[in-house]
Amino acid sequence: MTEDTIPADLRDFALRQIDSIAHLEALLLLWREPEALWQTADAAARLYIPPTQAQNVLDRLASLGLVVRTEAGQFRYEPRDPAQHALLERLADYYSKHLIAMTHLIHGKRERRIQEFADAFRLRKGE
Repeated sequence: MTEDTIPADLRDFALRQIDSIAHLEALLLLWREPEALWQTADAAARLYIPPTQAQNVLDRLASLGLVVRTEAGQFRYEPRDPAQHALLERLADYYSKHLIAMTHLIHGKRERRIQEFADAFRLRKGE
């Protein structure tokens, strides 16, 4: 299965909201346990990433409104609406079955940005 076969709404969400596999894994971790309050160190341990990276990931997800940061600096998933929750449910299911396609999509996002940046500096004939 290629990234072309990823359902359009999941592809669009991943391309707009997910910066890395760590972002996706963190979002799904909090989504799976919405009643839990996550300390950065606990999330880092579960995601197998350094605490500083986990902090950046969780802060980014909070800035996008995908997770909530409490006054105590903990994080939790709190859906904005039923549609978001349903989308994440489908995303979690799809990702569990099509890990490689989703991974290629997310990793390819960075490569596409780099190529677009490089293309901006390409001299075109006649310019």
